[in-house]
Amino acid sequence: MNQTVEELSSFLSHPQKIIITMHRDPDADALGSSLGWASYLIKKGHEVTVISPTDYTANLRWLSGIEHVLVYEKQTDQVKCKEKIANATLICCLDFSALSRLKDLGRIVEEATAPKLMVDHHLEPEHFAKWMVWDTYAAATAQLIYKLIKELENNAPVTEIFDIPMAECLYAGIMTDTGSFRHGNVTPEVHLAVADLMLTGFDSSRVHRLIYDNAPLSRLQFLGYVLSQKLVVLPEYRTAYMVLTEAELQKFNSSTGETEGIVNYGLQVENVVMSAMFIERKGEVKISFRSVGTFSVRDLASTYFNGGGHKNASGGRSEQSVHDTVATFLNILPEYQQELLNVD
Repeated sequence: MNQTVEELSSFLSHPQKIIITMHRDPDADALGSSLGWASYLIKKGHEVTVISPTDYTANLRWLSGIEHVLVYEKQTDQVKCKEKIANATLICCLDFSALSRLKDLGRIVEEATAPKLMVDHHLEPEHFAKWMVWDTYAAATAQLIYKLIKELENNAPVTEIFDIPMAECLYAGIMTDTGSFRHGNVTPEVHLAVADLMLTGFDSSRVHRLIYDNAPLSRLQFLGYVLSQKLVVLPEYRTAYMVLTEAELQKFNSSTGETEGIVNYGLQVENVVMSAMFIERKGEVKISFRSVGTFSVRDLASTYFNGGGHKNASGGRSEQSVHDTVATFLNILPEYQQELLNVD
């Protein structure tokens, strides 16, 4: 047991008032790791509140414990969120390494007096936390939570530590952040963690189905529109991109999260090694980047679009118009042309 885990173990040996929060627009790893960690802490006798800065997608509403999650952007939850944070004795920050990823909640967490625990696998973390469980080689934050819980329990048999709902939450995070175990971040440790969690007896195919095969008809019709009308391929740069305006989102009644994962379809085009998606919403442009092989979309996102993330999966934001944001992207592509062409 390393020093961080020893200190956490000692701190958690007495009942605490704990806040768990995650990045804005939370995905399955952010929510799954948070809810899995919350379930463990509740079993150990702590008072736990999970707070999401923004709302989450419909395909994650089955996760155990999600009915108790407070959403800070909802006016009805804001006062309660502030009170809980003010009274907290520990704030756990999961799946993000910069407080700006909390949107409006970031300032409140930053000013809170409670010590903070950061559990994350992204590069270049801010040093705002007293304790850091940080590993960029981990495929998902859920994998780090699994490992942390095992260490806190002195590697006791998994069935003595985890129940099925906890295991499902952590599996959902690992499964999605590895692209259903097909991305380059899949290691022997990933498979061993998943194999361990599966000893609880949960149905892995059910988890996959609830996340990926549980969309309303409108979402599939929206996807068809994007792929048939909005997908642009630039063979000279081995790049695909899609642009969605706020008017188009309103036309299809597209809610938060319905665009999640669409950027990956660009990589299914023959010879494409980078895919980008630009989404205009609420006065800003959200950008998703995906790549394969050696090309780092993280470097591109951090250099030009106030973003970051992983080498092959990153995001960014722009306060320019969607037209100007896309123009910037197209103007910088020649800078990366040779690198894109050389990807195996």
